[in-house]
Amino acid sequence: MANASNETKVRVGILGASGYTGAELVRMLIRHPAVEIALLTADRHAGKPMGDVFPHLARLDLPDLVKIEDADWNAVDLVFCALPHATTQQVVAGLPDSLKVVDLSADFRLRDVETYAKWYGGPHQAPDLQKEAVYGLTEIYRSEIAAARLVANPGCYTTASELPLMPLLAAGLIEPDGIVIDAKSGVSGAGRAEKQGILHAEVSEGIHAYGIASHRHCPEIEQELSVAAGRPVTVSFTPHLMPMNRGILATIYVTLANGANAEDLRIALAARYDPEPFVHVLPAGRAPATRDVRGSNHFLIGVFADRVPGRAIVISAEDNLVKGASGQAIQNMNVMCDLPETMGLEQEALFP
Repeated sequence: MANASNETKVRVGILGASGYTGAELVRMLIRHPAVEIALLTADRHAGKPMGDVFPHLARLDLPDLVKIEDADWNAVDLVFCALPHATTQQVVAGLPDSLKVVDLSADFRLRDVETYAKWYGGPHQAPDLQKEAVYGLTEIYRSEIAAARLVANPGCYTTASELPLMPLLAAGLIEPDGIVIDAKSGVSGAGRAEKQGILHAEVSEGIHAYGIASHRHCPEIEQELSVAAGRPVTVSFTPHLMPMNRGILATIYVTLANGANAEDLRIALAARYDPEPFVHVLPAGRAPATRDVRGSNHFLIGVFADRVPGRAIVISAEDNLVKGASGQAIQNMNVMCDLPETMGLEQEALFP
């Protein structure tokens, strides 16, 4: 096993360990002092050591990969589901009720199953489980996560959008209408499956928009912003693929409300996130960059006055594989298991 046997450790399993988020979970959890990695699944690679799939993990003492149907659920206390969208619902439905679950797919993020069916092309396979799922934006739903059995880990673009916007909407400092989110992601956000659109020759030395007016993170973003605003919110969201491995930078354009100015927004966000270990509001005039958070669970926010009167520009930066996925999942696990929230997540950004 990954760590010495210890009754006080949380025994975790990673379902879908052969993807980028699965490997990132292993990289971070292997140094978590309260975790034992007890189970790794990957159907196509079943029977292989993890190091055969990810050579950078070859020196670690890890269990071999197995098929999900061969997993011993008695050997784990909590599972991370890093499976493709639309495949997790039935898997989670078949797990013992005693298991805690952090799902990194989109299968339990949308509270309305009809909205899920519209955006994901088919009916939800576990509507009763959806009712008990808690949305896992840790800084916003910490108390609910602490009591949850099933946590729906947010998407990477949604985390980049929701953390800056939800406090501002809740405080009435920005108008709910007219929000524009221009977001740019590294290629790892597209997953590890072989796809023509993410080949080196297709991505390098260029940038392109995709999912224009139709990206599946739109309803997730709007769901949470509507909760914060207390009324329906519709946003303009356009993602772009960048020739880099990691990172998301979101540039968000908002209309100010109630005579507020950009500095009011920055002060409000700084006050809201001052107690938080991972969300940092930058001083006036300083812009976040993806290189400042690479490999870490930290999240940066900058606020600027727009040259257009009555508008402001809010910029956020995160590592899409860490705070946008696996790091936030571990943060949620810590909360669910009554562990220090920062445990296993203390690493600073890798630079350059």
